[in-house]
Amino acid sequence: MLLNLKTLALNPIAFNLGPIEVHWYGIIIASGVILAVYLAVSEGKRRGINPDDIYDMILWALPAALICARLYYVIFQWGYYKDNPGEIIKIWDGGIAIYGSLIGAMIVVIWFCRKRFIPVWLMLDVAAPTVILAQSIGRWGNFMNQEAFGKPTTLHYLQGLHLPQFIINQMNISGAYRQPTFLYESLWSLLGFCVLMVLRHNPHLFKQGEVFLAYVMWYSFGRFFVEGMRTDSLMLFNLRVSQILSVILFFGAMALIGYRRRTQDNPWYLAGSNLRRKTMPTKEKNNV
Repeated sequence: MLLNLKTLALNPIAFNLGPIEVHWYGIIIASGVILAVYLAVSEGKRRGINPDDIYDMILWALPAALICARLYYVIFQWGYYKDNPGEIIKIWDGGIAIYGSLIGAMIVVIWFCRKRFIPVWLMLDVAAPTVILAQSIGRWGNFMNQEAFGKPTTLHYLQGLHLPQFIINQMNISGAYRQPTFLYESLWSLLGFCVLMVLRHNPHLFKQGEVFLAYVMWYSFGRFFVEGMRTDSLMLFNLRVSQILSVILFFGAMALIGYRRRTQDNPWYLAGSNLRRKTMPTKEKNNV
């Protein structure tokens, strides 16, 4: 059943394939990824990036993102996992970190683009709005698992937000209503997607690389505040890891935009890519 009548919580299991339980968590994240790839391919065509290159990159980036997301989480929860090593692979129960996945995926993107002679910054620009959309969708996987929630609150507070009843019911966790921090981050990410999609096609607004850096600033700014409301944060020396990283990323991206504007004559984002056709060896060019 979709609804657990005893607790009024939604069932995290979507359906069973024999002995295999298919979780909503995985379905929702996969849906976000598929939509992100579709949008990235569409934009990539307009910017001169071969769709096959994006598909090939995804085949490398997705496993790396998933592995790094889990490793990031496990490292900062090692006190638990060192005593329960069999739990490390149970990614279907949740326990992945977005920042870990972004780090893993970005490493692959840089490696792949250099190998295929594709401008790295342009590829990151094409991907950035679709990634933040996937993040927005993916938070609903946390919702189904009743995780990534905030501090205790009241039924009256949740009703005051004019939330649908199914969200209010799902926020009743361990006998207490919780702040729907998954929703706050999902909406912030969705708004960021809309802003980037509207602004990135304005001529003479973004240099190549700046759509991606704007995404980094937008997401890290919102994540800093949402993280402060959560009760399940990964910790380092009594500090929230995601808040530390958010501060570093926000000011680092801001400084990098300023540095690149002052010292480099980078092409505009809308100029797209002609670099590959000019620099790729003839043999590889003929194999495309």
